[in-house]
Amino acid sequence: MPLDYAISLRNYGPFGHKTAFGMRRILDLIKSALDGSEKDYTKGSINRAIVLLSIPMVLEMLMEALFAVVDVFFVAKIGTNAIATVGLTETVITIIYSLAVGLSMAASAMVARRVGEKKPEEAAEAAVQGIWIGLVFSVLLGVVGAWQAPNILRLMGGSEELIAEGVIYARILLGTNMVIMMLFLLNGIFRGAGDASLAMRSLWLANGLNIILDPILIFGWGPFPEMGLAGAAIATSIGRGIGVLYQLYILFNGKGVVKVLRKHLRIQTTIIVRLLRVAVGGTSQHLIASASWIFLMAIISNFFGEEIVAGYTVAIRLVIFTILPSWGMANAAATLVGQNLGAGLPERAEKSVWRAANFNVLFLVIVSFLFFFEGDFFIGLLTDGPTIIEAGATCLRVLSIGYVFFAYGMVVGQAFNGAGDTRTPTFINFICFWMVEIPLSYLLAVSLDWGPSGVYWSIAISETLLAVLCILVFRRGRWKLVEI
Repeated sequence: MPLDYAISLRNYGPFGHKTAFGMRRILDLIKSALDGSEKDYTKGSINRAIVLLSIPMVLEMLMEALFAVVDVFFVAKIGTNAIATVGLTETVITIIYSLAVGLSMAASAMVARRVGEKKPEEAAEAAVQGIWIGLVFSVLLGVVGAWQAPNILRLMGGSEELIAEGVIYARILLGTNMVIMMLFLLNGIFRGAGDASLAMRSLWLANGLNIILDPILIFGWGPFPEMGLAGAAIATSIGRGIGVLYQLYILFNGKGVVKVLRKHLRIQTTIIVRLLRVAVGGTSQHLIASASWIFLMAIISNFFGEEIVAGYTVAIRLVIFTILPSWGMANAAATLVGQNLGAGLPERAEKSVWRAANFNVLFLVIVSFLFFFEGDFFIGLLTDGPTIIEAGATCLRVLSIGYVFFAYGMVVGQAFNGAGDTRTPTFINFICFWMVEIPLSYLLAVSLDWGPSGVYWSIAISETLLAVLCILVFRRGRWKLVEI
């Protein structure tokens, strides 16, 4: 290395800025992202906007992912049936997640568009109408879910022994689904408004409490009785419930971009209809994806036994640990699309999507190498038993092959949703998951006797196809013309 270049690199760093000055700028950028000091993402550097939104969104999703891994770590200490119960229950709860995410998606898109148009009053009205819709759906689902919990587990292929041991877990989580619904919905409102740091704090509070309460209530630490699986469910409900209370405090006390006042609380059917129109598409695309996961879990449960279910459950938790941070970048792209379309800047919106997708690829390529070569190690950190570890490690290796495509698919798919075009990803999901993934998983796993690997390969193939279709349709640009 030439001496003059070495001196330059020492003083300025590889990007041409003085090292100390560059480090100070990075720290200032991180501080701005965490405290949410910037709200307007319709001007200035796109890279800066992505970083400011992505840091709190990635940290938000990392906490959700961390909870998923820690939760299964503690539950695994109870036994194989306990892990399988969590897997079966959460496969069904993905339907509730779908409703919550779909409604959150609609509220986020509408709030982002109104914020971009500089109409804060209308943004607050949209937020409140979304809350009313969420309350109605969550109450109905809670009653039915708690009542039918044993039959739901039985339908999913759970044995009578598993149902006897785990029905209380399913009953509590399904019955208290309102906290899940509200946590997703209110964070969607914050993200749409550009208040990503508030969404991050609420999820860290909710899941941080959850992680603390898990071992206390599961194993009966201190003065608390040993509750087993019931303790895990109660910890989840309490932690997320307190997170929702924090969100409502922020929303109704004027701490963020969206400030809800008493005058905004009245029901406005016109806004509700518009929200539902967008939410139906958002919910449908996630219901389609969730239903496919239910079918996959049913195939594994009915044909390959509970140890394979346990391995698959642990592997999916680890996949969530990596995919959820990527969803943080995807959600950042969605917010940028909504706000920039509202500000009349469609080209800036499109450019933001490609930048976020490229960042996501860089991240997931690293993860894919780790999972492919060290899958046994990561599964072994959370559970033991050679069959469980082998099943989970095989799942990680196969899914990691498609991670580059996953990266593009999730960002571009969320860009459609950020624009309010929820129909396009719904149609793509239908093709990839119901017309490809479900029949392919049965064909490979059962008919061609590939075993559980057939299910894993069907996931990788369908997600790859989804990414390709999303990119092809996105390039046509019709999403720029959607009105909400």
